[in-house]
Amino acid sequence: MAETTETTRTVNGAPVPVPGVYDLDIAHSSVAFVVRHLMVSKVRGTFHGFDGTITVAQDPTESGVTATVQVATVDTRDEKRDAHLRSPDFFDAETFPAMTFTSTRVLPAGGTDWKVEGDLTIHGVTRSVVLDVEFNGGTGDPYGGTRIGFSASTEIDREDFGMTFNMALETGGVMVSKVVRIEIEAEAILQA
Repeated sequence: MAETTETTRTVNGAPVPVPGVYDLDIAHSSVAFVVRHLMVSKVRGTFHGFDGTITVAQDPTESGVTATVQVATVDTRDEKRDAHLRSPDFFDAETFPAMTFTSTRVLPAGGTDWKVEGDLTIHGVTRSVVLDVEFNGGTGDPYGGTRIGFSASTEIDREDFGMTFNMALETGGVMVSKVVRIEIEAEAILQA
């Protein structure tokens, strides 16, 4: 008979992962962003180089997250635009090769929802942000491991991080919006 491993537990009526240290499975995770272009459409991009660790504490509010994204791996499906994003006008990937997130507080927001506050550093500037996080559940994998999944999002003003490049449009508005939506899908594996 196969051994059954619990992957989640209930704390204050909410499902949460079992305690432990989980490393992101980058093959099954994504870090993406959405920004308005010319005020009429939205451009989506992703980063292919990232890693992270989720530490789930016995008391979920004492849990923590750290993540690093290599900005030179930005991909908007347009090499010219990607090169511009890597330039000093935006990420300045040569000077600031990574953006980082380190959580400072985890708060329940009802059911499977959480607020994860933390320090986000982009372009050498650190600002406090709040991620809206949904715990998608846990499961055992075919290899005897334990996996958990989360979806997270937030909005930032890129100018708060020193990325002020823009162009005014003759018809009003600007080429690129200041507001950037960050969207994360995370699958993580419990470490032995």
